[in-house]
Parts: sequence; structure tokens; C-alpha cells
Amino acid sequence: MNNILFLILRRLRRPLIVIILSFAIAIVGLTLMPGVDDKGNPWHMSVFQAFYVISYTATTIGFGEIPYPYSHAQRLWLTMSIYLTVIPWFYALGKIITLLQDTALRQAMTTERFAKSVRLIQEPFYILCSYGESASVLAKALDDKGIRVVVIESMQERLTELELTDTNNVIPSLCADAKLPDTLVHAGVHHPLCSGVVTLTDNDQVNLAVAVAVKLMNPDLPVLARAEREDIAANMASFGTDHIINPYVLFGEQLAVRVHAIGTYILHEWLTDVPGDTLPPPECPPMGRWIVCGYGRFGKSVVKNLEREHMTTTIVEAMPELTGCENCIVGSGTEAKTLIEAGVHDAVGIIAGTDNDINNLSIVMTAYELNPKLFVIVRKNGRHNNALFKKFDANITMQPHDIIAHECLAHMISPLLAQFLALARNQSNAWANALVSHLVSVVGEAVPETWAVTINSKNASAVAAFIQQNRGVTLLNLTQDPANRQKYLPVVPLMLLRNNEPWLLPAESTFLNEGDQILFCGKPMAKSTQPRLLNSHKDLTYIVDGVEVPDSLIWRWLKS
Repeated sequence: MNNILFLILRRLRRPLIVIILSFAIAIVGLTLMPGVDDKGNPWHMSVFQAFYVISYTATTIGFGEIPYPYSHAQRLWLTMSIYLTVIPWFYALGKIITLLQDTALRQAMTTERFAKSVRLIQEPFYILCSYGESASVLAKALDDKGIRVVVIESMQERLTELELTDTNNVIPSLCADAKLPDTLVHAGVHHPLCSGVVTLTDNDQVNLAVAVAVKLMNPDLPVLARAEREDIAANMASFGTDHIINPYVLFGEQLAVRVHAIGTYILHEWLTDVPGDTLPPPECPPMGRWIVCGYGRFGKSVVKNLEREHMTTTIVEAMPELTGCENCIVGSGTEAKTLIEAGVHDAVGIIAGTDNDINNLSIVMTAYELNPKLFVIVRKNGRHNNALFKKFDANITMQPHDIIAHECLAHMISPLLAQFLALARNQSNAWANALVSHLVSVVGEAVPETWAVTINSKNASAVAAFIQQNRGVTLLNLTQDPANRQKYLPVVPLMLLRNNEPWLLPAESTFLNEGDQILFCGKPMAKSTQPRLLNSHKDLTYIVDGVEVPDSLIWRWLKS
């Protein structure tokens, strides 16, 4: 607000000086003009009387000659004062109109409104330092889960897209540079309810600058940052960035998981997708020799993970001297002769992984004509090409923004979910398949909600009170329906964390201890119903003991 006032005064400095000078001259001159009172005696206006007369005269309001009829000298001076003072007023009004169109003032006012809306947020929220492809997917997923977000974006057209998006909550947004510390302060980096900062721009340097600024201003605030270069990622890590996300490394790892543990892949995607969506059945890449077109960051990650799964690769690279590819076929892969040289007829799959969408589509279309049995993986860089990629319908379309959004959600929804997924990746594929089957039988095929519960007096007052009274409460009790204890809510406990020791898929007969943290997965209605079991002594008594506690004192007295 102080900045806006300073800017207004600075822009209106000259008009205000002109108005003040014109008023001063008119007032002083009017006090010097001789007049006559009602008794015919000489009379001069006081400074206050002159100020009063000039005020209604200069503003063109008009009132009359008071307190006595004016002399010719006074009328002549007032006539001069009209032109002397009215013209500066019009000059000032013109400056005010110009000021209202001033870009700096409008930006300052927009920033102040944005900062005020952030200060008024009463729920935990995340700051998204972009609204690109990844951040837009992430913002929608968080909004669907009821988590508030604040957006900073340097491109106004992206914010216009945000304004046109149907959201459950109002999303405060500001067109500004997220690297500037003042911008982060306006966005709420010091707000007590800020849960973390996410920076997912396409520029690693911007992400680094945001991560460093946040860690310097608020070291305890979690930061999730995108980094495609190893040196940038190392720099982020040195400043304590909590989670560094490289979409190409992630895709390479996910591709390897698809090969040897498709159930684990399904579990990860299912638990981190947008609630309510239905995931299509995933494609399982075949074993054998693969052709990889493009040996940049994406290609290197893919080759590394495929070879780790004991699959051979043939690399096609247009500029091997720049990418460090020592054993490859030189070419872009868009020509049939290059693919034939790479052995496309004997390959089981092809990966088009260049940074050019049109080239990638050309590669896979040419390869598919030469070998229709190929398993096709194509990298999509820009969402404006969605229609083209949808028309081709590859087996797997690698979309960095979806990969980044899923990884962020795993950390943002609940720290327990990220820990559970990390442990799940170390389990067997049979274990993951069995868990997916169990979850589908309980919560259905739509993407479920995931949430964490901490057993303490603040978050589960009824359960904590039962434990303190040595009245056992089991995990099964937290899955029963408070309306009918013979029925169960569509919810599954995925993990129990006790004394920092995780228990995957804990038994429902497990008795709870104070301080336990439990990760649940279930339908939205189960998530909204479970707090009754956690905090209502009456409902929990009914679930544990089968006894319905009367509501009123009279009924309690009669029952006793």
C-alpha cells in the first residue's frame, strides 16, 4: 500500500504543486482586494473567508457573494481566479486519468490485491512458481483434493487460461517474476499456513533461483524443484532443496518398472493421479532389442534403464559429437534408410526421444510403416500438439508434465504416501498386483483419495482418549461405518508408521498407540466420514463396544 501511495504522489507531484500555487495566489490576492460591508465601511476578507470563496469558485460549484456583496475589485480578482485555478484542475484530472492507465500503478495495485488475498487464506496452501503444463496439471489435482494453491506466472496468457478454468476454490495468481524475493514474499513464503513452494518452470536457472531464495528466506519451508541438468540439481541440493525432480530420469525409471514390475507402476500411477479419474490399462514394453532415436538427457536415461533390464539398444543420433554418443548410427531417424540401417525390421520397439515433436512423430510413423509390429514410445514436448499425438495413438506417449505432476503429488499429498511408494518399489510385482486387486475390490477402479491420520489429542481426540483409558482401538475400528458397525467404509490402511518404523499393509487387528501415523486410501465419502470415528466419543464407543450413548442428559439418566 505504501508503494502505491508513493507512486501516486510521485506521478501527481507537478499537478499538485500547480494547484497549490494557483490557490495560494488566488487566496492571497482576494484578501488584498478592498470591499465594503453592509454599513458602507471598508472591508477585507480574512484568509479563511478567501479560502472558502476560492474553494467553491475554483471547483466550479458556485455559491454566491458572501458575507457581503463584492466590490468591483473583488469581482475582477475572482474572475481572474476562475481561470487561474480551474485550468490547473483540468490539468490534474488529465494526469489522474493518465495515471489510472499507468502500467506501473496497475501492476502495484494488482500486486497489493494479490498479497491481500494471500494474507486472507485460512487453510494450508502451496505456492506454484509457474502455470505451465506441469503446474497446471498439479494445480487441478490439488484443487480437486481440496488443497489451496497460489500461482506466480510470468506469462499473462497462462494466467488468463487459469482464470477461465473451473476450480473448486479461488486461486490467487500474479503475473510476476518468481525469482524476485519480493514476489515470493507477496505470494506468502512467510505465511504461517504455507505448506511449501513448487517451482516447475522450463528454465533450470529460474528453478534454482527460486529454490535458493526460498531456502534463504524460510529454511524450514519444503521446496520441490524441477532440474534437468545434474550441476543445477547438485546446486539445489547444496541449499537444502527437499525434492529435486528430473522428468527424464523419472521416465527412464518408470519404463524399467513397466518392463519388470507392471503392478508396481500401476500402483504408483493410481495413487498419485487426479481423484475420480479412471486410468487406462497400461502397455507393457516387450523384451528384446530397441531403437532409441535421440541421445540427449531423455535418451541417455532410457538407454541406461533398458540396458539395466538386460535389453539391447541401437542408438540413432543426428549430432553424436554434442551428445557424447560413441557407438551410434548418425541420422535423425526420420529417414527410412537410417532406420533400416538401425535394424528396424528386427527390433521389438522404437523410442522417439528428440526435443522436436514433429520429428518424433515422423520417426515413429516411418518406423511403423517399415515394421507394424513395433512397440512405439514417443516423447511429446508441447501440449499444443495434443491433437497430433492423440491421432497417432502410440503405445506410450512420454509427457514430462504428467510425470512431474505425479511425482509432486506423491510428496505433497502426504509425506507418508511418498514413503509408502518408495517402499512399494522395493516389493515384488506379485505383491503390487495383489494390493491393486484388493484396492479395486474395496474402493473401485476410479482413482481414490489418499490421506494420513495422526493419533493424538489434536487430530484424533476420541481415539487418544480411549488409548489413555487403556481401551483398545484397532485399525479395523477406523474402517467401520459409524451408522452401522456391521458395515465397513470403502477404505484400506496402506501403511502404519510407529516410532519411525513403517509397517506396510498393517493387519486390521493391530491395536493403535498414541503417536501412530496411518496412511489410508479410499473413496471420498470414507475420507469425509472417518473424522467422526476419530473425534466423536459417542461414535467411537458405538464402534468399539457396540453401545449407543444417549445424546441428552435425561436419556442418559433414564438408561443408567
